[in-house]
Amino acid sequence: MEIKPFSEKILALTAEAEAALAERFAQFDATAFRGTQRVLSAFAEHRVSEALFAGTNGYGYDDMGRDTLDKIYADVFGAEAAFVRHSIANGTNALTIGLFGLLRPNDILLSVTSRPYDTLNEVIGAEDNNGNGSLKDFGVEYRQIDLLDDGSVDLPAIADTLDALGQRVKVVFIQRSKGYLNRPTLSVAQIGEIVRVVRAHSDTAYVMVDNCYGEFTEDTEPAAVGADLIVGSLIKNPGGGMAESGGYLAGSARAVELASYRLTSPGTGLEVGATLGQNRSMYKGFFYAPHTTAQALKTAALAAYIFEKLGCVVEPRWCDDRFDIIQAIQCGTPEGLCAFCRGIQSGSPVDAFVTPEPWAMPGYKDEVIMAAGAFTQGSSIELSADGPLRPPYTAYLQGGLTYESGKYAIMRAADAMLAAQNK
Repeated sequence: MEIKPFSEKILALTAEAEAALAERFAQFDATAFRGTQRVLSAFAEHRVSEALFAGTNGYGYDDMGRDTLDKIYADVFGAEAAFVRHSIANGTNALTIGLFGLLRPNDILLSVTSRPYDTLNEVIGAEDNNGNGSLKDFGVEYRQIDLLDDGSVDLPAIADTLDALGQRVKVVFIQRSKGYLNRPTLSVAQIGEIVRVVRAHSDTAYVMVDNCYGEFTEDTEPAAVGADLIVGSLIKNPGGGMAESGGYLAGSARAVELASYRLTSPGTGLEVGATLGQNRSMYKGFFYAPHTTAQALKTAALAAYIFEKLGCVVEPRWCDDRFDIIQAIQCGTPEGLCAFCRGIQSGSPVDAFVTPEPWAMPGYKDEVIMAAGAFTQGSSIELSADGPLRPPYTAYLQGGLTYESGKYAIMRAADAMLAAQNK
């Protein structure tokens, strides 16, 4: 077996980075410990036992493991209610369940963090009304408030818009993470500020948060500061690398109830849904989630340090506070972005021999290149990197089941970019 060496430059830079990041890494570990305290306290409170891991089939009536995990998610996330289902295909599917659950014809969906992530464009019907069943097809109007030049949320504009549109605004939508935008991720405290503005200017609007990539990066989640519905994917942070599919929705009892009717049907809601033997991996994933998220945060901070030193614009910087696991790295050129992703792929545990190429992915406007050598397809909590081929050619890195494997892949990506620059 041949072990490919790293360049002396990258070895030295990595050692320098780890010395500079020692205090930051300790902070990530402390947050993970407090998150683990919350999870284990909820497990004890709800008497988790082997019996809850048994699966059900058919209608799934009286699935105690499923129902108990719902209560655990609600408790840990500071919500009144929640549901977690392996049958939710991805984060976009979970968000769609929430949006269609809360919105009705003639309502307005107001996004206050600019345009949402690309995959929601067709759900909203923001570009084409093509009869595919978008919110626009059902008479839901979409409005958005752009972020300020510094990437912050325009709170006065939210207040003015709510005053002008009144009760027609049924959902105020917040995307916590940056998606494919070059802007800062929102903290839970910042989301709380938005909630307070909404509550002061509307008594009918639900606040819905796309919480993907943010879970367990802080000591609280947006439901704890008043968000009516927070939504995420189990193949990101809360699945801990163990859940092989699924998503969750948590928040106020009424918002979760409405979303549950869209998950299944009005009248049945959360009473049905067989777990088919998936309970164990979802419980185990939630147990691992705080620790796994810390590994991803360490990987992201290491990448920020190394690639900033290599001349890239990075967001956040290595010394900044982090509110999600995503690291944005502006590679500057299509060749730089592709080299970065190919380096990450070469350092992955699965399909390391594959060379990723840009392609027209469904739901995206631009060609996208993606490195994803994961055990579970599309699992963002496992190390992956992707980005659209449009200026400034930003790579969005996320995940890392272990810091050691994340470090290895980052070093591979750095050497790949250096090699591409020297051609």
